Amino acid sequence: MLRTAQRRPEPPRRHPRRHLGGLLRELRSWPTLLLIALCVFAGIPAAVALTPNQEIVTLGQHISVGARTPTLSVAGPAQLVQIGNTELDIPRLRVYGPLRPQLVLGPVQRNAAAAEVLDPDRTRQAREDATTTLTNGFLRWYAFGALGLVAITLAASAIAGCIRILALLRRQSRIDRAHLSIAEIWHRSAGTLGRMTVLALTASLLAWGACGAMAYQGTVRGLAHISSLSDLVGTYHVSPAPVGPKVFGYTGAVIGDSRVARVGGPPIPDATPADLACERSADSLARELGRLLTTQVRNLACSGATITEGLRGPQQRGDQTVPAQVGLLKQIDGLRFVVVAIGPNDLGWADFLSYCYGAPDCTDNLTQGEFDYRLAAFDREYGNLLQDLGELPERPQVVIMTSYDVFDPDADCPDSHGPPGVAGLDRAKIELLSARNAALNSILRSGAEKYGFDVARPGLAQLCTGPAGDALGPDLQGLAAPHPFHPTGVGSLRMAAATARLLEPLP
Repeated sequence: MLRTAQRRPEPPRRHPRRHLGGLLRELRSWPTLLLIALCVFAGIPAAVALTPNQEIVTLGQHISVGARTPTLSVAGPAQLVQIGNTELDIPRLRVYGPLRPQLVLGPVQRNAAAAEVLDPDRTRQAREDATTTLTNGFLRWYAFGALGLVAITLAASAIAGCIRILALLRRQSRIDRAHLSIAEIWHRSAGTLGRMTVLALTASLLAWGACGAMAYQGTVRGLAHISSLSDLVGTYHVSPAPVGPKVFGYTGAVIGDSRVARVGGPPIPDATPADLACERSADSLARELGRLLTTQVRNLACSGATITEGLRGPQQRGDQTVPAQVGLLKQIDGLRFVVVAIGPNDLGWADFLSYCYGAPDCTDNLTQGEFDYRLAAFDREYGNLLQDLGELPERPQVVIMTSYDVFDPDADCPDSHGPPGVAGLDRAKIELLSARNAALNSILRSGAEKYGFDVARPGLAQLCTGPAGDALGPDLQGLAAPHPFHPTGVGSLRMAAATARLLEPLP
């Protein structure tokens, strides 16, 4: 007789509606809701912060594409980070949600690829290629961010699942009837944990997609009002043209502001109209360097100079127009070194100093925001200046001089008290001014290091510190002097000594 083959019973098929009903029931569970909220409101910011920027090259420039660190605000601008890691907001690109694009630019490179944007035959194609490259870079970052969010969600789901199993074991330990075995507990929990994980992943990815859509919409809406790449990241770099005839006989030069022009010092014999207009002294940094090195150093510094009006552009001093200092540098034949002192005038340092003298408390957000704005603008112009110096014909050694602090935090003397009727400076105000000066110096140092320039840090005896070790007193002019807070003759000599130590030996 033929034996009838016995069929194994097929496992019961789960109906799609039953599966959907299980998900809906799980969605009403408070542990699942808590997990979803954690993954969306903490997981997405964590994914944004942990996803590394993507490196791309477009128009001959190295750019990192990513997203700025999330904040608690509902909307915010995209961000541009330049030399010195200064963060510049791009107000035209305002994005809702946590995905706000960020571009990180290194030193601007002048090369054939960058010049294509100015070539009439290549301008349109070059800009289209740049846009495509930037878009692809951000999409690549977005995809890595999604993978990071999935990993964060799975990790959070695993931790939540362990907590739920531990809670179930605790409940089992309190009942009198027979306890469930480990296999039974896992069988009961597996479906619940799976549904919880699926819901958390679905919610996280939907929220990530919504954030991406809002970032795309905000970026496209902002770019619609930008007609060129320069509108977004600044204008094309144009270095100052050489000014005047060729100049011979100088080994070095000093460019900068009133600190190195040494306002208030003895007059220069046979001074030129530019020397008089710029208030250059006979014991300026250039003159002291020349004496220390036994060589000729040209003084191009000018009182009141900034990067845009003084170093990279002409400066008006009374009825005298002083040519751009960088333009004059280019005409010095045989130039071996250049010393640069710049910054306080660009920031309007006298404004903050006067305000802190007069106000009972100068640590308000309004003036701090104004300082941050001016510092960001200085960082942008400083990058242009560094590029100019790096392209000087003679390729001289460049030394960037940092800014000095005027007071020690414990300063207590007439110079810190100020004139009668003002609040004066206390420890909190001096520490605030020192912190802002440190922010300026950070940009000065960072930019110099990126271009391989040297950095001089003059150690001057501050006001209110009493006589220095050599009994010469402070190296800065006090409030009673015609030019407060500027170096004295001894201070100028100390600055020259700090600079001379960094200079390469002359032939």
